Amino acid sequence: MTIMPSAENISPLTDTPDDGGYVTLSSRIAYENPWTRMREDIIRRPNGKDGLYGIVERGDFVVIMPVGGEGGERTVTLIQQFRYPVQRRMWEFPMGMWETKPDADPDAVAAGELREETGLSAARMQHVGVVYQGAGYSTQRGHVYFATDLTQGENALEDTEQDITCHTVSLAEFERMVRDNEITCMVTLAAFAMIRSHGLV
Repeated sequence: MTIMPSAENISPLTDTPDDGGYVTLSSRIAYENPWTRMREDIIRRPNGKDGLYGIVERGDFVVIMPVGGEGGERTVTLIQQFRYPVQRRMWEFPMGMWETKPDADPDAVAAGELREETGLSAARMQHVGVVYQGAGYSTQRGHVYFATDLTQGENALEDTEQDITCHTVSLAEFERMVRDNEITCMVTLAAFAMIRSHGLV
């Protein structure tokens, strides 16, 4: 049995199929806060059957791989923080979004998030590509950056980030952490794979 949302706050859309052959019959905002919006769409699938799709709408974010040193002496700076939904501390690249400035340039956001979470400034910040975080349920898109020529300064953690700790490890140690499944953040792993595929590390 398919459970449909109530008719309240549902707006009719169009009978024109999208590129995948789906038709959005109606859409409503089920929940909203300053960071996230949850949308419920009633859809008609390409096979003609109707159903419901729950979609998490979030703004663009950035993820940065900060690499210092040269050759065999290269280092990677990671953060570790407690992630409430999964109830565990996670090793991650610095990342984030500016909820109050949704139209901010990703380059500025990347430089700001790197400095905020690690205290690092990068003389070179290369935009490597784009990833989607959970395209099966979310619209959120991430911009991947490779940061080098680093200078250490003071971090500026927000109130919600006070448990963040910053750690610089050798590139070899970082790769071991990936192999041994100590790093389980999907965004961090995807960003590293993209950067490695470009031959940057």
